[in-house]
Amino acid sequence: MKVAIFALSDPASGEEALGRLFNALATAYDFKQRNVEVAIYFQGTGTRWAGVVGKPDHPVHGLFKAVEDKVAGVSAGCAAVFGAHDDAVKNGFDLISGNNVPGTAGLPSIGELMADGFTVLTF
Repeated sequence: MKVAIFALSDPASGEEALGRLFNALATAYDFKQRNVEVAIYFQGTGTRWAGVVGKPDHPVHGLFKAVEDKVAGVSAGCAAVFGAHDDAVKNGFDLISGNNVPGTAGLPSIGELMADGFTVLTF
């Protein structure tokens, strides 16, 4: 089994968004503990988490650190559109651009992930 987890929630949206990210990271942690191949992607407004999760005082920081090695990266195109590019680069996130969507810097390819046998979960 292989799992790709996409965090799509906007940190500016409050508790609901925080809950979605928390559950995305907790799910990744669960799979990691079971030695299941898991990859975390930040896409859409979720790319804005790149400037937040590294802060030691943030509620998800500890959980993020526990699964940080499972983060594939952030969507390059979405990071550009939603103003997260600089934070992503500054905080060491890889920019993912395998799906060359016209007019963007590219997004992760869900089609490629599924072709490679990944189950895709969105939060």
